[in-house]
Amino acid sequence: MALGLLSAVLWLTAAAALPVRVEPVFGARGMVVAGHPQAAQAGLETLQAGGNAIDAAVAVSLALGVAEPYGSGLGGKLMLLHYEAATGKTYAVDAMDAAGSLDVAAYLKRPEEDRSYGYGSVCVPGLAAGLWAAHQKWGRLKWADAVAPAINLAREGFEILPKTREFFADQEKKLRRGDTEIARLYLPDGQLPAVGSHLANADLAHTLGLIAQHGRDGFYRGPVAEAIVAAAQKGGGALTLADLASYEARFVEPIGIDFRGYRLLAGPPPTNGAPLFLAIMKVLEDESFAGGPLRSAANLDQIGRAWREVQPLVQRSIGDAPEAWFNFEKLVAPDSIQAIRAKIRAPAEPGLKVAGWDDSGFSASAMAATTHFVVADAAGNIVCATQSLSLHFGAGVVPPGTGVVLNDSMSNFAFSDPVSINYVASGKRSRSTIAPTLVFRGGKPVLAIGIPGASRIPTALLQALLDRLALGRPLAEAIGDTRVHFDRNWRKDNEETFEAESSLPATDAEALRQLGWKVELVEAAGTGRNFGGINAIELVPGGGYTGYADPRRTNAAVGY
Repeated sequence: MALGLLSAVLWLTAAAALPVRVEPVFGARGMVVAGHPQAAQAGLETLQAGGNAIDAAVAVSLALGVAEPYGSGLGGKLMLLHYEAATGKTYAVDAMDAAGSLDVAAYLKRPEEDRSYGYGSVCVPGLAAGLWAAHQKWGRLKWADAVAPAINLAREGFEILPKTREFFADQEKKLRRGDTEIARLYLPDGQLPAVGSHLANADLAHTLGLIAQHGRDGFYRGPVAEAIVAAAQKGGGALTLADLASYEARFVEPIGIDFRGYRLLAGPPPTNGAPLFLAIMKVLEDESFAGGPLRSAANLDQIGRAWREVQPLVQRSIGDAPEAWFNFEKLVAPDSIQAIRAKIRAPAEPGLKVAGWDDSGFSASAMAATTHFVVADAAGNIVCATQSLSLHFGAGVVPPGTGVVLNDSMSNFAFSDPVSINYVASGKRSRSTIAPTLVFRGGKPVLAIGIPGASRIPTALLQALLDRLALGRPLAEAIGDTRVHFDRNWRKDNEETFEAESSLPATDAEALRQLGWKVELVEAAGTGRNFGGINAIELVPGGGYTGYADPRRTNAAVGY
């Protein structure tokens, strides 16, 4: 057998043995990878109509808010990276949710439940402002044309896929809990929607129509804003008309590191997912990974040791504060990295106590609601964006007449430590692990990647990027292999655990236990409840794009 053919057979055999099979999709001119097929198609049609990556991103983002109402939408937040091919510059658009006009002392006296359910948990949504600002700066089509696909999808209804229904079923209690609007919209005839049915939202179509006509003011001023504020004030929330009208998305610098000849740029503060996994990658940059697969017990133990040291440093230093960028640069500086390496190479036992531990912004909930999409156009522009409602179906409320599911991003603040960089304050933006990431080689983009999944976002990206960039593994394999997660349960005496899909080999699981780790196989590979689905685009040498849609969620990749 010829060597080339043998190599191909061996590669296909290895790929077939993976617990999750990811099918690459090629596009010569453009590519969209998104969390629902109808949202991906909206982006593709926008590109084919002459739109650029930003136009398509608006279409995809808003369509995802229709088709994944549990995951993201107008009532939530957005962190968007935009690579501008003409200039070679990468920009970050921070449209994270912000606390309203809050009396902190009074809020702290309220039941803890108010931070994650109901109008008391709602922050000023940032997504609409972020999309508007990005489109004003870079869009090519008319704003209304970019919004139109989402309006049509809301009117006609999105398809309930099998995994869509699973997420609805997981949150049935929240849907029935008491907010009549969310129940009316997402429990048709009082029942969970059937697989294959189409679920429309006429109120959301009307809201999107106002946004199409009036831009950001269609959401932050006028009847939609008035409905949000009236519902919030009636329900015990803190939002005012002034809070909404004054909200602005920020154009900021992404954070980045150099890693083995690559340059990685990712979502900046107040997000803390990228600062965590980028710092760990820097710590592990000179590791050989035991000369074997990344997910061997020895390598996972080394990654866990790095995670243990870096996570508390990120918690103490990253949030919605001007010094957060400097704090990150200090964290990844050579002297800091050398000090962390020395600690993880010394004998140590899991379960070390962490003084002043603050778990805010690293929610361990498997039900954290987020989605990630990537768009690339014929000119080489790239959008890599993650958007979220915080928990699934956010606060579980919809202001009457708007069709908009609102976030519960108050849950991501710190409440117990007033000196925390993430301590709750009026107008402040809460932390989040969302981490859109671009990878460059020789100044040119080679990869755009991201994932939903709460605290599992940085672990998933760490695994995929180490596999691809350090070990040279095909991205489809890096995405499809067993997903693992390192977790510190600060409520249980800092108990440290390796969670994994059940495809983790029993010998590796036992070896990790012998090294002192607790190991939990939390779900079958590909289930996607605990471990979200990575969406990515790789640039093909010589031209074109390869899209990767992780089937752990309802993801789809489409190109042309």
